[in-house]
Amino acid sequence: MLLIYTQKITPRITYIFKHVCTRILGIEVTFTLTLEEFISYEGPKLSYGKQPLGNELFIQSNGLLTQQGFESETILVKEWEETKCFFATSEKSMLPFDIFAAGFYLLSRYEEYLPHVKDALGHFPASESLGFMHNFLHQPVIDIWAYKFKTILVNSFPHLLFPKKEMTIHSVINAGEPYAFRQRGALRSLVGYSKDFSKFRFRRMVERTAVISGTRSDPFDTFQWIINATKKSRNKLSVFFMLGDALVFDESINSNRQKFKLLLKYVADYKDVGLIFSYSSLPEYDSLKKEKLRMQDIINRDVKHSFNSQFLVNLPETYRNLVELEIKSDFTMVYENTPGFRAGTCTPFLFYDLDYEIKTPLIIHPVVVTTSAFKSRYASDISKTVAQLMIAVEQVNGTFSMLFSNRDFSPLPANDVWRSLFSEKLHPNE
Repeated sequence: MLLIYTQKITPRITYIFKHVCTRILGIEVTFTLTLEEFISYEGPKLSYGKQPLGNELFIQSNGLLTQQGFESETILVKEWEETKCFFATSEKSMLPFDIFAAGFYLLSRYEEYLPHVKDALGHFPASESLGFMHNFLHQPVIDIWAYKFKTILVNSFPHLLFPKKEMTIHSVINAGEPYAFRQRGALRSLVGYSKDFSKFRFRRMVERTAVISGTRSDPFDTFQWIINATKKSRNKLSVFFMLGDALVFDESINSNRQKFKLLLKYVADYKDVGLIFSYSSLPEYDSLKKEKLRMQDIINRDVKHSFNSQFLVNLPETYRNLVELEIKSDFTMVYENTPGFRAGTCTPFLFYDLDYEIKTPLIIHPVVVTTSAFKSRYASDISKTVAQLMIAVEQVNGTFSMLFSNRDFSPLPANDVWRSLFSEKLHPNE
């Protein structure tokens, strides 16, 4: 156990120290305001504040963790060996940066509370992030900083034991559109035919007719392949389905149809399933609750995991609703079209509500990349980028999560890279 002395124990301090020390490094921490207790403690200990008490292990605070609310400030990002950091400290500190304040800034998504330019759907763009602007988005910097901190602890307290950790893989599949043509109902199919005709997509009209008539399998129905490809893999997989309306009318599935319910039950028998909250329901708690109850009625179990349609996260309202719904974990912490670590970490973390200054029970599961980020990229470029991201996660024994769509596995030559990556690299037989 590591004892932390600080002159003021705040929710921010306990939150970020426990993420770095316990969630990433695997050691317990406790805090004290009592100087006598700190001095008499003979185990591993450090002080965190403006000035050191004496010759103890000391990390200088920049003050962010004792503040409340949020305000815009100029942040100076500097090089730090193989990575970057900010909130520099003085020479008195054992670390050249206040990694706990910097970690809190990224983990709490502090920058997403500040005024920023949103895109048409209301997203916080990757280009607005500190990581993108200073070219460290491709690194799980909080985890890297944590291991630098671990080196100091090991050198200072050789008897402090750290548990052995390895990288884990947890793939995610967005099955918001489980079928290309089936189970859409007459009206949506008619709209689909009209769109195809107006855009001269006659081959697609023929394919649609063949699928609806039952003479050809639906190209998006790849779930049996997914189940078979992962049966002997020990790595985790979560598949998310949507029961609300899609943003585009003819892309919606009639979730009341028996075949759709059977598909959901089939996947749930083998893999963890979660709910994609529809775009229109995200601002409305009652609508979210209806969608959650609808899925629970189908799978006969609680819905614990969720993903937001269109990758939308509006802080803090979106996550407050999930907390109220008793959702255990969310998988929307990712930039749809830009690879990287949106929250600066590859370790699942608890949502911290900056408005209320409280740690919540909602676990945010960071996803590092989606297949959408590789549009018009060569297979070799895709494999290289994914390999680099996996190495970055493996070096800090984190969790590597990549988001696919069920349509990525349809038997087309263009999808060979996804099928190979998913079945051979992420979910090999073991």
